[in-house]
Amino acid sequence: MTPLSISAGTVLSAIGAGWAETDKALRARRSGLRPCDFAGITAGFAGEVAGVAEHALSGPAGFDCRNNRLADMALGLDGFGKAVAAAAAFYGRARVAVVVGTSTSGILSAEDAYAATDPETGAMPAGFDQARTQDLFSLPRFVATKLGLEGPLLTVSNACASSSRAFVDARHWLEAGLCDAVVVGGADSLCRMTLRGFASLGLVAPGMTRPCDVARDGISVGEGAGFVLLERTGVRPDAPVLARWLGYGVSSDGHHMSSPDPTGRGAVAAMSQALDHAGLQASDIDYINLHGTGTPANDAMEDRAVFTVFGDQVPCASTKGWTGHTLGASGIIEAMMAAIMLRQHYLAGCLNVGAVDPAFKSSVMTETIAASPAFIMSNAFGFGGTNCSLLFGAAA
Repeated sequence: MTPLSISAGTVLSAIGAGWAETDKALRARRSGLRPCDFAGITAGFAGEVAGVAEHALSGPAGFDCRNNRLADMALGLDGFGKAVAAAAAFYGRARVAVVVGTSTSGILSAEDAYAATDPETGAMPAGFDQARTQDLFSLPRFVATKLGLEGPLLTVSNACASSSRAFVDARHWLEAGLCDAVVVGGADSLCRMTLRGFASLGLVAPGMTRPCDVARDGISVGEGAGFVLLERTGVRPDAPVLARWLGYGVSSDGHHMSSPDPTGRGAVAAMSQALDHAGLQASDIDYINLHGTGTPANDAMEDRAVFTVFGDQVPCASTKGWTGHTLGASGIIEAMMAAIMLRQHYLAGCLNVGAVDPAFKSSVMTETIAASPAFIMSNAFGFGGTNCSLLFGAAA
């Protein structure tokens, strides 16, 4: 697999807005999780992004919803819009595509609209624009219009692997010649359905999520957004390289609607394929950003899968103790964290962990250490057995 360059990137989550704030929070081991107080829901902790409710959406009209506000906030960070404009000027606006992932899109807007439905007529509020808010295709339409792009658009809604899987579809489009550069990323926002849905499954931790801890007891739901500009290396003169995307692995084991395959069969396949695509050996990898949601079953499955592929020689950790589980946005947010660690020379160990589960066999980190990683794998494993592993490398 020919490596592709990440020439620009931006990230937004509960730990901060942009590359610098995210880096600072990771280094300081400062979590963004707070007691949940969203839409009247107070169970557990949540990774809520500050300022979303007050943010005035800029750009195209009709797209105002929490999910697009997160995307809009992210697009305004880290000089990302300027970087995309430079790529569009070189390739042409019709040659820059948008491939994004989301699992809930703007469903909060639909929840509010249903609550305001006329009980006599059943009529929805006149101002509710389902196509531009709740619809899964709202996000790429908003991003493309905001950035002035005219290339093909795609939404990937693949549960918690959505924005990781977006990288794979973006590569397919580049290989097929449909475009010359792709804005890849995603956004997912807090809503009543997500918070209450995970609670109904008994998956929400009463305190902060504690991935890999012996006493881990569930997830903390988060929200966020992030984007990268993906291009062929060396085609656009003077284009910077933040990191390289080297390989991927995907699988669909279909074990259960919401429970992971305890054997880790699909996760093993995804990680093994990623190594093969990148032409790397397990011993080449310096760090694995685990999916690590903090539930007993998910973390145990991933530990088993990681040990099967890597043994106990590769450091691994989950970053969800910082952001919470941002669902369809977790792939892009954690890809950006991988790029930050590659460039800033450190590895982040799990947060909120008192004692690693003694049954685990992989090499789980609980401290942040100075390092010079060359290769980082990032895992995303979603409901229904959808699995995606991405391999990133330091800029050459």
